[in-house]
Amino acid sequence: MTKYVALLVAGCSMLTAFGNAVASPEMVRSYNCTACHAEDKKKYGPTYQQVALKYADEAGAAEKLAKKIQTGGAGVWGNTPMPAQPRVTDEDALAIARYILSVK
Repeated sequence: MTKYVALLVAGCSMLTAFGNAVASPEMVRSYNCTACHAEDKKKYGPTYQQVALKYADEAGAAEKLAKKIQTGGAGVWGNTPMPAQPRVTDEDALAIARYILSVK
């Protein structure tokens, strides 16, 4: 329970200039991103750390990843496609992308 409270406090402290969306581990879980991705363990898709490293120096990376979250894609990380997630709002997709890019 203490770990959960610490995560909740950490998530709340990440309130930034992302509009109303809070970039947090809770948000990626709420959209079920964790079914295929994790911060540091390979699942079906790349880890958040791998994504953050790949796009670390790319201008507009958050916007590019937000679009990919919503429309899906294939070929960047191998043959496994990423299905489109059209129910993710523009604001939440951008917050998720910024969160993923922050994972080190």
